[in-house]
Amino acid sequence: MPKIFILSAFSFLLEKAGNYMLPCPVKYVTGYDCPGCGFQRSLLALLKGDFQQSFQLYPATVPILLTFAIGLTANYFWGQRSKILINVLFMLTGSIITISYLFKIFAPHVH
Repeated sequence: MPKIFILSAFSFLLEKAGNYMLPCPVKYVTGYDCPGCGFQRSLLALLKGDFQQSFQLYPATVPILLTFAIGLTANYFWGQRSKILINVLFMLTGSIITISYLFKIFAPHVH
C-alpha cells in the first residue's frame, strides 16, 4: 500500500510542477530562446517517462544529467585523476547544447 501512495503523490507532484516553472529571463528581455530554453519542460517529460517528448523539447537533457552524475561520482572516487574525464564530458555536452541550439535557430520549424 505505501508504494501506491508514493507513486500517486509523485504523479500528482509532476502534474503540478508545470505551474511552477521559472521563466527564461533571456527570452523575456530579447524575445529569443536561450541555449537552455526547454530544459525544465524536457526534464519534466523525462520524469514522466516520455523520452521522445523530452528529447524533442531539449536534446541535451540526458547528456547534462549523465555528465552531472558521472562527473560527481568520478570526482568523489578518483579526485584530481578524473579531471580529463570530466573535461571530455563537459566538451561533449557543450557540443550537444551548441549544435541543438543552432539547429533550433536555423532549421525551419513546422508548426
